[in-house]
Amino acid sequence: MPSIFSRIIKGEIPCEKILEDADFFAFLDIRPINPGHTLVVPKIEVDELFEVADDVLRGAMPFAKRIARALKQSVPCRRIGVLVAGFEVPHAHIHLVPIEGEGELSFSRARAAKPEDLAALGERIREHL
Repeated sequence: MPSIFSRIIKGEIPCEKILEDADFFAFLDIRPINPGHTLVVPKIEVDELFEVADDVLRGAMPFAKRIARALKQSVPCRRIGVLVAGFEVPHAHIHLVPIEGEGELSFSRARAAKPEDLAALGERIREHL
């Protein structure tokens, strides 16, 4: 059975897409730690990030870097935090989270976002890509 991320990538489940290329798909988290929280997902369905093929994994950070730069221009923050946990969905992914300090990188801070807020923020982020 495909993961929820595979279903999002295929367009079966709606999302606020930020960026896509041949290997990766990025979209806003619907339960963000902070506004702008973006998930970077390899299109190939692999459970753990470090099980992803080397040639795909090599592209993960350059892809994420483009998004991080756009996030920093779109959302007030000191840094873009990076988090890889991998327990919530059995599909490798990287969390990019605008933060003021490292203590903010906690899923206990996650709250549901309004679709209209995600849409407006997604548009702002895409303008900076």
